Order: sequence, then structure tokens, then C-alpha cells
Amino acid sequence: MLVLTRKAQESVVVGGTNGCEHVVKVTVLEVNGGKVRLGFEADANIPVNRQEVWEQIVANGPRPPPTPVPAVPAAK
Repeated sequence: MLVLTRKAQESVVVGGTNGCEHVVKVTVLEVNGGKVRLGFEADANIPVNRQEVWEQIVANGPRPPPTPVPAVPAAK
């Protein structure tokens, strides 16, 4: 496990070696008492989940993509 110390508004980048773009950027947004607020930046096709949600997904299998809802034509 890599352990880093960051202050508010400082970030950590995951990936991005060898000239590639970073995969995930994590920024410390706020530190308040015993809580830390983190912001995650990743491409829309990269899922970002809390661990307990990720464990449920792994245990139950991935959900199928949502069925698109047809657009309702605007009234004239």
C-alpha cells in the first residue's frame, strides 16, 4: 500500500506514466475533523465506486446497461 500525505486542494494521479494521460485524479477537497472529502476525476467509461458498492457489484455481477427511454416528441 502506498501511503501519501496531501493537504486540501492537493492531488494524486493514478496512471499517466510513459506519456499517457492519467487514468484517475484524486483531489483532497476538504479536511474537517475526522472526515476527508475527496474528488475523483476519470473518464466517463471508468467506473468509480465506494468499496462497499464495488464489493456488491463483484458479488452480484455487473448490472446490464440501462435501457434507453424513447424521447417524447414536443407538443406543437
